[in-house]
This record gives sequence, C-alpha cells and structure tokens, in this order.
Amino acid sequence: MRSLKLIIQREYLARVRNKTFIIMTFLSPIILVGMFALIAYLSMLNSSEQHIIGFHDETGLFLKEFQDDENLQYLNFSDKSLDEAKKIVRENEYYGLIHIPDADNNYDLTGKVQFFGEESPGLGTVQNIEKIISNKLQRNELIERGIDVAQIDSAKTSVDVQIQNFSGETTSKMANYLRMFFGGAAGYLLMMFIIIYGNMVMRSVIEEKTNRIIEIIVSSVKPIQLMLGKVIGTSLAGITQFTVWVILGGILYTLAGLYFGVDLMNAQPGQVEVEQLNIPEVNQLVTDVLNLPIFSLIVYFLIYFLGGYFLYSAIYASIGAAVDSETDTQQFMLPVILPLMLGIYVGFFAVIENPHGTISTIFSMIPLTSPIVMLMRIPFGVPWWEISLSILILLCTNTAVVWLAAKIYRVGILMYGKKASYKEIYKWLKY
Repeated sequence: MRSLKLIIQREYLARVRNKTFIIMTFLSPIILVGMFALIAYLSMLNSSEQHIIGFHDETGLFLKEFQDDENLQYLNFSDKSLDEAKKIVRENEYYGLIHIPDADNNYDLTGKVQFFGEESPGLGTVQNIEKIISNKLQRNELIERGIDVAQIDSAKTSVDVQIQNFSGETTSKMANYLRMFFGGAAGYLLMMFIIIYGNMVMRSVIEEKTNRIIEIIVSSVKPIQLMLGKVIGTSLAGITQFTVWVILGGILYTLAGLYFGVDLMNAQPGQVEVEQLNIPEVNQLVTDVLNLPIFSLIVYFLIYFLGGYFLYSAIYASIGAAVDSETDTQQFMLPVILPLMLGIYVGFFAVIENPHGTISTIFSMIPLTSPIVMLMRIPFGVPWWEISLSILILLCTNTAVVWLAAKIYRVGILMYGKKASYKEIYKWLKY
C-alpha cells in the first residue's frame, strides 16, 4: 500500500510540475473564452449589419409587403425595367434583387421568383422572402374565394400546453432543453476527459518503457501497483487541471461579458432574449433550473467519471505496455475510440429523442458506453434500480478489465523489439 501511495504521489507531482502542463492549465481557458468572445462579437457584428435588397414586382401585388427591419432594407424598382434594376443593384453593390414575374395566374409563382446577387443569400433571408410572398398569395386566394380574411385572423388562437407530472409539479417546455444541455455537457466532458488523460497514461507508460526505467521500477513494486499508481496519479492531476479550468474559465467568462459587453450565451441569432419573456415565464425558467437534480448529477458524474476513467485508463495503460512507440498504438486505438464515439452519438440522437427508449436503456447498461449515455439520461429522470444496475455492471467490468490489463501490463512492459499483435496479447493473458 505504501508503494502504491508513493507511485501515485510521483505520477501526480511529475504531471503538475511539468512546464507544458502548467502552461496549458492556465492558457487553455484563456484561449477558449477568447475564442467564444470573438465568435460572440463577430455574431453581434454580423447581426447588426444591414443588407439592402431591391425588388422588381411585375404583378403589383407585393409593393407594400416588403417592410424594412433591423437587418434588411427593401428598395422598390418595379417602375423600371428588369435590366435597369439589375444595373442599379450591381452598381450600388446592393445585397441582391428580387424579381417577381407577371404570370397568367398570379397565384402560380412556384419556381418563378428569382433572386439576383453577387453572392448567395443567407438561408434566413431566403426563408423570409418566401414567407412574405406565400403569405400574400394565400391571403389573395382566400379573398378570391369570398372568404373574410379578417374573421380568420381574429379567430386565430394560440395554445400553451402546461406540463405537469402526476404529483402536481409544474414544468415548462424549456425544461427539456435544460436537461439536454446538462446531460449532453456531462457526457461530452467525460468523453474528452477519458481521451485526453487516458492518452496521457499511455504515453507515460511508453516513455518509461522506452527509457528502460521500468525495469528498475518493477524490481521494487508489483506491476499492478505501478499501473494503478499511474492511473490514479494521472486522474488526480487531471482533476486538478479541470478544477483550475472551471474556476479560471468562470472568472474570464464574467470579465469578458463585463469588459467587452459581449453576451456569450446570446451570441446565436434567433435566441429569445430575457427581456422578451414575461415575468411568469422567467419565474418558471428559474424554477426549472432549480428543479434539476444538480446534486444527483454531480454525484453520478463523479461515480461514472471514476468508473469510466478507470476502465479506459486500464486499457490505455495495457496498450502502452504492449508497444514500443506511440506510432505502434494506432492499431489498438480504434476499438477504444469507437465505444466512446458510439456513446456520444447514441446520447445525442437516441437519448435526447427518447431517453427511456430501448436503445437508450440498453446502451446505458453496456459498461463501455454507460458512463456517457447514462449521464445524458439522468436529467430526464431514471429509476434508481436502472442506475444501480448500470453502476454495478460498470464496477464488475472495471474489476475484470483492470485484472486483464494488469496481466498484459506485467508481460508487456518487459517486451522490447517486437510488435505485439492481438494474437500475441491473447497469449499474454494466459501467462
């Protein structure tokens, strides 16, 4: 036990005292927050830019339909010929020109409306133009059929479905998006943590094996103690780095918003501003956030983080012991990366759509994918027995994989000059 403690301490100190580790620990949050701030700033500039679009309406139906807004200004060139309108738009470098041709049937403009411009318009701009034209044609068609459009407009109603569980607790549609965000963030962070620090364990093993330091070390400690010491020491260094990232990133995020006046959360166009929400909606949103199982998420994140990280780190350590250089690891990496990627894809495409479906449930039990998929399911409410069963399977698999990895590690760290194959590694398990 004393040897294991010394190995953990050595691995931890070796990581946190490394110059590259220290630089990236403090530089990464600065780069990340700076990148988000730049994207938010550019998005704000892009959304504030106003485009001028001309329109040439030969039907005369849409002369008053194109109304200016914050991002678009419309100019009417219907009194000129189409060629003259094109020339004016091109000479003044306007954004484009909408041409609505006259037709025998004014209500059949499918595939006939054209947009001329030096560059392709944005998807939102095209959809806005199509909406204006289609709404006007629809209203004219109703009037032609003798239908009172004003009565139809006055009869329009909106329905807001109130969501409650059987115990009477009220929630909102936004709550599902919050659950998706928290679950997705937890699963993605876990995947990145496993990949980054699992590779760190593997490189450490390869480095010591290449330098022949490992021969001296294993003469004093058992190979399984050495492997566990590397895994635990590296994980503690990773947790330290991650904690610094969260604290420093939060501080930089706040300073970026205050100093530069950039709202990183509302950088995307089309999002609902808080000012546009009424007080009951804001209160309900706050209630939804408070009702999220934050404490359970943190506890289960730690459990699945430790279980998933130990599982994959043992595999990474055994790969490092089986090869002589980092180049030789490529043949073994695909089977390790695939379950992680599968967990992410299942999480985003199956769990978000149906968190309690068969696919979501099965993959939250498979130990190679359960740390990611189950973390994405938990915010949506998972029965305790499913979580307990998933954790039990993960722990049992962990024990088996660590035992098998230790057998590979015991033989592999002393093997030099020979490329290990899957067949060779299978033989090592029998020793």
